[in-house]
Amino acid sequence: MPEYVEVTGRAILSFLVLFTLARILGKKQISHLTFFDYVVGIVIGDMASQIAIDTSMKFVNGLIGLVVYTLLSLILAYGAIKSFKFRDLVESSPSILVKDGKIMEKSLFKHRMTYDDLMNGLREKDAFMIDEVEMAILETNGQISVMKKPEYQSLTPKDIGLKMKADHAPSLIIIDGTLLKKRLGSLGYTKDWLLSEIKKKGANDFEDVFLAQIDSNGSVFVDLYDDKEDKL
Repeated sequence: MPEYVEVTGRAILSFLVLFTLARILGKKQISHLTFFDYVVGIVIGDMASQIAIDTSMKFVNGLIGLVVYTLLSLILAYGAIKSFKFRDLVESSPSILVKDGKIMEKSLFKHRMTYDDLMNGLREKDAFMIDEVEMAILETNGQISVMKKPEYQSLTPKDIGLKMKADHAPSLIIIDGTLLKKRLGSLGYTKDWLLSEIKKKGANDFEDVFLAQIDSNGSVFVDLYDDKEDKL
């Protein structure tokens, strides 16, 4: 068998195996990954790539390594769910960096963070002054959560006694010329009403619309297929 054929076959199989194992491990946003999750992901990915291109390695042996590593990850994850002490051992625990406007120097030193690292994290949460911060916590995923002191928190409608209408996220109702009838009906609108709305935006029928979106106020955003390109 030519080597390129073998590498192609191994690559396809390792891809399918990696995809399956990733589904088993479950979904987690990149921003929510702990350091342990990050390392596990890198190692499993590296093992899969080695299986694909290293023809001197038996495919079965590489597969066993991937499965064992995945099982160990699942066991650790299950242990972290069931035991607080075990979770603290595997994932560590959140640490207080700022308390009542005062920096916890020992925590910074423990996590090898500089003052600039701390200030960068605070500025990302719109806290530019240390004395504005009631509490700043380093989470297990490396992100910094910030709670400002009451006098520095943003004013909300509830704070001044205003009642707001219920709101929902904008919903797509036309995608690539296809009307999403069930979604439109669940929002309480009719097909005829929507047709009249998109005609106001220059469309003759639903097929003329690349994308349409409706917000909680009933306003319809329409993007047509016949957009003209601006010349530079």
